[in-house]
Amino acid sequence: MIGATIADYRNQRQEIVEGGRTVYTEPDRIIIRDPGGQAYVRGNDLYRFRYGARDIRTDTIGGETRTVVIRPDGSEVITVVGPDGSLLRRIRRDPGGREIVIIDNSYRDPRSVGGFYVDVPPPVVNIPYDRYIVDAQEASPDVIYATMQAPPVQRIDRRYSLDEIRYSPNVRMQMPSIDVNTINFETGSWTIPPDQAARLQVIADGLNQAIQRNPREVFLIEGHTDAVGNDVDNLSLSDRRAQAAAELLTQQFNVPAENLTSQGYGEQYLKEQTQGPSLINRRVTIRRITPLLNGGQASLPPPPPGTAPPR
Repeated sequence: MIGATIADYRNQRQEIVEGGRTVYTEPDRIIIRDPGGQAYVRGNDLYRFRYGARDIRTDTIGGETRTVVIRPDGSEVITVVGPDGSLLRRIRRDPGGREIVIIDNSYRDPRSVGGFYVDVPPPVVNIPYDRYIVDAQEASPDVIYATMQAPPVQRIDRRYSLDEIRYSPNVRMQMPSIDVNTINFETGSWTIPPDQAARLQVIADGLNQAIQRNPREVFLIEGHTDAVGNDVDNLSLSDRRAQAAAELLTQQFNVPAENLTSQGYGEQYLKEQTQGPSLINRRVTIRRITPLLNGGQASLPPPPPGTAPPR
């Protein structure tokens, strides 16, 4: 089983204050609370790529760290992170040497606050609510597959960085989502029991179908908690739930790890408005974010063979 409990990590957490921000460091992620009281978590999903790897190479040049994961078929996944550990680019190179840039997170739009928050109004949603927020338990496989490839609910006016999408709710909300309420978490845990893991089959089929259609597809897996406990615990816990789901989708259902990314939101987006324990609120959500990353363009054609990714 993937997961443990948040109590296992609470004792390992270190806290420092720098420049008015409080930074909580855990062995595999950091939580930052800014002077205004807003908090967010940043994890490192590189370990997800180690599963089944034939070889892994890492080198640092000019402050950027480049990790190359070589798979048994000779394909490679290249992850480039900056000096602060933030993701800059993720690239897939096939055995023939052709490269596809899946995520380019290296640019910063001057309109975003702090490089990652975009203040835009909520989207105008003109589709039925049950097609905008899809209930995985109630929806047919066809509806789930369609949502994995659904367009934005309104016109996208520019491309967004992954960080802008992660940390700007009204940007994310331009894309429909699927509430994966077929799996449930115990309080304080991100373990997905084996009997529930099998319920991800339809979700995995939809993801794989979309990725086969467009190898550049990117899906954000969002983790959530109920309102029990403190916000730092809940941010860490929700991020681990999202990563546990992403890891399971790859290991059990062969969803390419590089087409998934994950983010925890703690108790910020309660589905059931209660401060008490709530199974409904302990959940993960999946959202296609490709149109946000590429500025609303439809499926981009693969680059010509030998095309190098942007540096």
